[in-house]
Amino acid sequence: MIEEYRKILERVEKKKKTIKKSVTDLKKQRRTNLDELFSREQEKAFEEIDCLSCANCCASLGPRITDRDIDRLAKAARMKAGGVVNDWLEIDEDGDYVYRDLPCPFLGGDNYCLYYEDRPDACRRYPYMDRRNVRGYLGTLMKDMAVCPAVALVMERIAEA
Repeated sequence: MIEEYRKILERVEKKKKTIKKSVTDLKKQRRTNLDELFSREQEKAFEEIDCLSCANCCASLGPRITDRDIDRLAKAARMKAGGVVNDWLEIDEDGDYVYRDLPCPFLGGDNYCLYYEDRPDACRRYPYMDRRNVRGYLGTLMKDMAVCPAVALVMERIAEA
């Protein structure tokens, strides 16, 4: 991760209490445009943040891997689904498949994903800010603002608005 992104994460960490209060207030409101607001702010944030200069999510988060993800990865890796499970996955305390080790086993030194087109659904959807009913993801976004500089920027800007 480049230093500029690390500084964003540190700056936003210092504002965590203020942002948490804003998020609590947002959860109470019945704003119909909340999804639109987050989507718009995400678009702006990704004009400033280049995922390939960061890849902190791939280095530090372990997504839930579904059976469908396993089949897709197996096909891309030209192996059987059992091989994907044996080589790279384990079952977590919730009974879900997750990567055995972090960073992601498919993260290259250039921050490109070896199986980008076939990556797990959780990776495709991350960081969840442009989803319908973003209100349901606000708790997750509070945690992810410590990992993703784009989420940090969005949460900071929305809290300041």
